[in-house]
Amino acid sequence: MTNTQETATSIEDKIEEERQQARAVCNISGGNSEACAAAWDAVEELQAAASHKKQEKPKNSLEAYCEANPDADECRINDN
Repeated sequence: MTNTQETATSIEDKIEEERQQARAVCNISGGNSEACAAAWDAVEELQAAASHKKQEKPKNSLEAYCEANPDADECRINDN
């Protein structure tokens, strides 16, 4: 499994945990309570983060190399 797939899986797991917690909060405090709304807001924020993560383009090998080795000759930018 790639790092991107692992991240997506962990985000999906976290979303499911937050859903379960939101359901529990709403069952205890009521569906119209502020606590219930806040719990579902947390779920929506995680879903938005997951969506944005999916839209990011993966780095090519040079970009990954330069991120790890910013001082390498291949990674220098000339503004001439």
